[in-house]
Amino acid sequence: MTINVRDRLPHRPPFLLVDRVLEVEDGKRARTQKCVAENEPFLAGHFPGLPVMPGVLLVEAIAQAAAIAVSQAEGTIGLLAGIDQARFRRPVRPGDVVVVDAEILSLRHNMGKAHGMARVDGEVVAEATILFAIRPRTDLG
Repeated sequence: MTINVRDRLPHRPPFLLVDRVLEVEDGKRARTQKCVAENEPFLAGHFPGLPVMPGVLLVEAIAQAAAIAVSQAEGTIGLLAGIDQARFRRPVRPGDVVVVDAEILSLRHNMGKAHGMARVDGEVVAEATILFAIRPRTDLG
C-alpha cells in the first residue's frame, strides 16, 4: 500500500521532512524516510564547510512521522506542544538516509504523546518524546 505523504501532512518544502512513508499502523505507529540531500536549504548555514542536519529538524521529522501515524480529521493540524528527553547521538550528514520510527504513546481528545527514534544505517542518531495538540486549522488564522 502506497501512502502519499502530502495526503497525510500539511507541510510542504522546504519544511517537509518526510520523503516516503515506509509503514503505518493508523493511530499506533509510523515509519518514514528522509534522504538528506547535499542541496538541503538548512545545510548552507549549518555549518559552512561541515554540513550537519540540525537536531531541531530531527525532532521535527519525529513529529511529522507521529502526525502520519495519527489519523487526523480533515481540517485539523497537529502542532508540536512539547519535547521531552531529546537526545542526539551523532551528526546526520548529506547522503544519509534517515529512517524515523514514531510510536503513539497516548491520544486523548485533542492532545497526544509519541516517542520517536531516528536511525541512519540502523544506528540511532536521535530520539525524543513529543507532545502535540490537534487543532482546527481555522484556529491558526
